[in-house]
Amino acid sequence: MSRLPSLFVSHGAPTFALEPGRVGPQLAALGRTLPRPEAVLLVSPHWMTPSPRLGLAAQPQTIHDFGGFDPALYRIDYPAPGHPRLARKAMETLNAAGWSAQADERRGLDHGAWVPLLHLFPQADVPVFQVSLPSRLDAASAWAFGEALAPLADDGVLIVGSGSLTHNLYEFRSHHGTDEPYAAEFAAWVREAVTAGDGPRLRRTLADAPHAARAHPSTEHFWPLLVAAGAAPAQRAWQALDGGIAHGVLAMDAFVFGAAAA
Repeated sequence: MSRLPSLFVSHGAPTFALEPGRVGPQLAALGRTLPRPEAVLLVSPHWMTPSPRLGLAAQPQTIHDFGGFDPALYRIDYPAPGHPRLARKAMETLNAAGWSAQADERRGLDHGAWVPLLHLFPQADVPVFQVSLPSRLDAASAWAFGEALAPLADDGVLIVGSGSLTHNLYEFRSHHGTDEPYAAEFAAWVREAVTAGDGPRLRRTLADAPHAARAHPSTEHFWPLLVAAGAAPAQRAWQALDGGIAHGVLAMDAFVFGAAAA
C-alpha cells in the first residue's frame, strides 16, 4: 500500500464524542478516504510516562478518564482491537532509535484516543494501540520522537497525535461567553505554518506564536502536534482541517501531514 500520512487531531473536551462540531464530519470523510490502515498508533497527553510505553493489549478497554460530564459519555465503548505484533514492532523501532521503550500489556484507550477515533473510524474496525507521550519533551525532542516513529508508516500504520491546538483548562472551566479572539489568532498562526509546510516555524510555535503562553499554560497537549509532524513523509503536502472554536477557548483544528485531505 502507499505510505500513509500522519495526523494531528484536537480532541477538545470529552463532549467532542457527542458534539462533532465542524471538524467531526471532516474527520469522518478523511477516514473514508484514506487507505485502510493496518493499525492506528496513537499518542495522547493523557498517557504520559518517563520513557515510552507501548500498549500491547489484544482488546484494549475504553477508559473514561474524566469526571463531571454527561452520563452518556460513560456509556460509550470503543471496542477496536489492539495490534500486539505492530505494537511490539513500534517498541523495537523506538528502542533502535534510543528511546528505551517498554511494553504495557494492560493499558486501554484513554479519551484522547477513543474520542477522536469515534469520528475518524466510527465502526471501531481498525486496530489501535497507544504509545505513551514521554513526560520530558521540548520542541526538538517531540519532533525527534515523531521521526523515530515514522518508519512504521511504511508498514501501514497510521500515526496520530491527539492533543489540543489550544488548551487552557482554567479558561475552559470558567468561560461562558463568546469565542476568545486569542484562541483564533493562535490557531491561525499555527495553520499558516502547517499550510506553508514550515517545520522550523512550527517547532518555534510556543516561543513565537501570539498568545502562546495563554493558549498552552502547560505544553503536553501541544507536543502531539510536533510528534505527528515529525513523523510525516518529507516533501509531501501538509493540510489543515478547520475545526473552529469549541467552548469559547478550544481550537479544534486537525492537520494531515503527507497526503491530501478529502
